[in-house]
Amino acid sequence: MRSWRSRLRRPWQSTARPTVSDAVSGLVTALFSIPEGMAYASIGGFTPVAGLYSGMLPTLVGSLLSRTVLMVTTLTSAIALSAHGVLGSAGLAADDLGNIALLTLLVGAFMLILGVLRIGAVMDFVSSAVMTGFTVGIAVQIVAGVVKDVTGYTPDAHNTLMKFVDAAVHISQWSLDAVLVTVATIVVWALARLWQRLRAFATLIALLAVSLGVAVLHTGVETVGDIGVVPNSLPPITVPDVSALPHLVLGAFAIAQVALAQAAGISAAVPNPDKSRPDASGDFTAQGAANVVGAFFGALPAGGSLSRTGVAVSAGARTRWAGVFAGAWLILLVVIAGSLAQAIPMAVIGALLIVIGAELIGGRWDDIVLVIRSAPLSAVAMLVTFVATTGLPLQNAILLGAVLSLVLFCVQSARIAQLAGLTRDSGRWVLGSPPKELPPEQVTVVHYSGTSLFAEVPRVARDWPQLGPDSRRCVLILSVRTLPDVPSATVLKLLAARTAELRSRGGRFILAGVNPAMRRRLDRSGLTATLGAENIVMATDVVFEAADLAYEEGCRWLADDS
Repeated sequence: MRSWRSRLRRPWQSTARPTVSDAVSGLVTALFSIPEGMAYASIGGFTPVAGLYSGMLPTLVGSLLSRTVLMVTTLTSAIALSAHGVLGSAGLAADDLGNIALLTLLVGAFMLILGVLRIGAVMDFVSSAVMTGFTVGIAVQIVAGVVKDVTGYTPDAHNTLMKFVDAAVHISQWSLDAVLVTVATIVVWALARLWQRLRAFATLIALLAVSLGVAVLHTGVETVGDIGVVPNSLPPITVPDVSALPHLVLGAFAIAQVALAQAAGISAAVPNPDKSRPDASGDFTAQGAANVVGAFFGALPAGGSLSRTGVAVSAGARTRWAGVFAGAWLILLVVIAGSLAQAIPMAVIGALLIVIGAELIGGRWDDIVLVIRSAPLSAVAMLVTFVATTGLPLQNAILLGAVLSLVLFCVQSARIAQLAGLTRDSGRWVLGSPPKELPPEQVTVVHYSGTSLFAEVPRVARDWPQLGPDSRRCVLILSVRTLPDVPSATVLKLLAARTAELRSRGGRFILAGVNPAMRRRLDRSGLTATLGAENIVMATDVVFEAADLAYEEGCRWLADDS
């Protein structure tokens, strides 16, 4: 097993070299991080500048170590709201740097622990349909989060989908200036995308061009400066207040869940350009390291941000260096010209986030159509996950998605499980339907395919050959080459019951194709003693050879007994 140190070293040691596109993407992401980070911190009740600090070193460190190459680690609205709630519940001040530093440090520590323990493997159990619903739900959340910026109207609804309804009902209260700036931003972005050479710079062009136009025309739209002052200075070194430790442990774990749930959708929505496989546990570790470092430099808890990752990809990110550049650019921008960022209109940011959200949904459109057309049950799971993501806390939504994935697996496994009859033809086995009744004085072979899930038992029992009035001295062989190492207790009970039935008629039951791991399970459960060791035929490397051996044994037993 690789050490945790080697898992930390490997991502950046094997990464591709930085490109000009990465540098440009990093600049655009850094510019976005100024208003968006400040806005998210304000939403959570923190000083706006804390949102800036969360996009500096945490973003740089997270991008260096992340296994999802283009993922940007920074503050999100869900994390900001969760962090404020945790501090409030603990009766701690949200403006105390020591409290914030401790909370961020604890969140990072929990992420590191989950990553080192490889807990990220749990994401492998979330189906593609569920992950699609989760990713689209987050994209819709991104768009809903900027309704105020692009319309000038603040929805009263808390539910994500109802924000759109609320805004539509109150269209008369929209700000014409905000709407015009929004439309202008989208138009400029779309026009820049028409030229191939400008395509990678479209987001940056729209951001700078429309911001300059608004400044020249003196339109009355909200700007970054209306949210808070951007200081021309580096983040302060902060020391965690360990006295608050007992009050923040459970809350920090909850925030870590929120952050990791958000990041889980990024690897599905934004695949690695080098075709390498993402690793959720590696991402957990990267985000943990980012928070541990950020805790000492005024940062709020951070996690994978789908909106900021979307900005980076849209601006031309090619390697992990885009995120590294984003953190470095933000430090330079704030130190050299932080106050100039106060002129960026919030409507411009909102418009570009709408574009990013649309691109994220468009990127999953083929998956949405495929799920709807091919798997009705999966489509229902996708829809339920989408609704949950837009209406429930994200950690609950991803948990619900995991449960739905498990239910889908059980249903599909139960459907595909079958019991087929095997008959000999010129020395070969031919698949067919199993007989309804066991013929007397004959060897009958049936083959099971499935996962040995308890839900399959009713289906298997329905097709199991029954004992008829004349079913005496018959031999039934069950071939189980595809049976997993650990069959369920329900399956073991079924085998024991069928063995007793056959013996009551003077017959014999033989289990063929047992692997060593399954044999140990049979021994521990006592089923070996029930079946009889002589009635268990071990599997070999030759397909159906165990069935051949069992068939020969059954024929020999009938001949000897007669």
